[in-house]
Amino acid sequence: MRLQINAVRFTADQSLLDFIQAKLNKLDTFHDRIIGGEVFLRLDGADSNKVKEKIVEVRVTIPGKELFVKEHDDKSFECAIDKVMDVLKDKLVRIKQKRNDISSPTISQAKTRVDEEDEVLEDEL
Repeated sequence: MRLQINAVRFTADQSLLDFIQAKLNKLDTFHDRIIGGEVFLRLDGADSNKVKEKIVEVRVTIPGKELFVKEHDDKSFECAIDKVMDVLKDKLVRIKQKRNDISSPTISQAKTRVDEEDEVLEDEL
């Protein structure tokens, strides 16, 4: 997945960037049509000398939709990324199921109506 990582007002360590890239690459197993993603890393309270929270914002783009998740953690960006991953997995699986759910009641009813209309048209001919 093409991923752009932005650290706001600080320089992120290369090991953190590699960790984020490796984690978000695993999203391809949950949805096969991910176009790309963007990650923002922020430090809450960075204006003062004491950092209160580490905030991770992730935007994932798939055809027709854009998913956005924002999580925070007091200790590390890695924990916040894990929280983001859990939410994104659920959202991607839900979207893929909706796309592939052929047995949904609405679709079944529509197919039944179309079949009935086809039978009526054939009888009229």
